[in-house]
Amino acid sequence: MNTTTESGPGHTDSESEAFERARRRVGQLRGFYGNLFAYVVIIAFLAVLNLLTDPGYPWFLWAAAGWGLGIVLHAYATFAEHGILGREWEERKIREIMERDQRG
Repeated sequence: MNTTTESGPGHTDSESEAFERARRRVGQLRGFYGNLFAYVVIIAFLAVLNLLTDPGYPWFLWAAAGWGLGIVLHAYATFAEHGILGREWEERKIREIMERDQRG
């Protein structure tokens, strides 16, 4: 049976679900690459500022290390399929929340 969804006529529920998964994935990737781009630009700016104002103490490395840890965690969440917060965890949590909402 070919049912139509909000995606429009001719799209089955499974096609719509696949589209939504792909759309969410693209959003995750865009978020990660945007974060990475901002990191590179801002840390480079801070490095130049640091080296021009106080070359004796590289304080920009503290910001680079802190934000860099955030980048690593963001990359893990974005690209790790089977990690702590990977796709399997996300799907399990979605099912759990949907079941809880149906019960209550």
